[in-house]
Amino acid sequence: MKLDQIDTARLETFKAQKVKEGLSKKSVNNLLTVLRKLLALAQEFGELNAVPKVEWLKAPKPEIDFLSFEEAELLEAHAEPGRWKAMISLALNTGLRIGELAALSWDCVDLASGRLLVKRNVFRGHLGTPKGGREREVPLNERALKALRDYPRRIDSPWVFPQRDGGFIRNPQHTCAEAILRNAERAGIRPIGWHTLRHTFASHLAMRGVPLKAIHELMGHATIEMTMRYAHLSPDVKKDAVRALDVRPNGTLTAHRQEA
Repeated sequence: MKLDQIDTARLETFKAQKVKEGLSKKSVNNLLTVLRKLLALAQEFGELNAVPKVEWLKAPKPEIDFLSFEEAELLEAHAEPGRWKAMISLALNTGLRIGELAALSWDCVDLASGRLLVKRNVFRGHLGTPKGGREREVPLNERALKALRDYPRRIDSPWVFPQRDGGFIRNPQHTCAEAILRNAERAGIRPIGWHTLRHTFASHLAMRGVPLKAIHELMGHATIEMTMRYAHLSPDVKKDAVRALDVRPNGTLTAHRQEA
């Protein structure tokens, strides 16, 4: 179809057709997102006068799979020595995506000050910016520091977790998938993916009462709405907030009526 033939009615027909074909509401929304972006670019380039209104389907929010504190301890303790143990420890304690771990170089790691800079991501074999579109700094706790200090650095490669040829891992989603399954089995826990470790990092922070804004910045989420998925894991935060009203502040401050 030509772009100017796509209107709201045709979009509704498209949605209904895809649902009838058996696609989930989330999958249909993914298609609509791509189509909406295409139409917006067409308008920006002057090929389309107006973008038709796109109504996304109400899809259930996906459940977040994360490890319990005990499972995370087991995984870290039983991980294969070497690259996989270091990568697993770093993922659990920094929340880096697998593509960001694959693209991590030593010049972005400062062991003296205890921090690292996330400035690259590997996607489909190519280096690019992190998924959120911007760099971020992540402090390193003692576990992450130990993992990096104990991990032998290759002098012939700038990458922290290089392949055998010294280059960066070009397809981490595929190359590393078997490794995380193997290490989960070693630890005696259920099969998981690398993204489970990222969810575990954020979930454990929320369960320990870390403010969602701080989690948002550490995770590098594009919007705070993405971070709000972890809000239900910190039920005591709201309780502590209202309890603050029970504490009388020092001094003699009083409310003043503002004259109209």
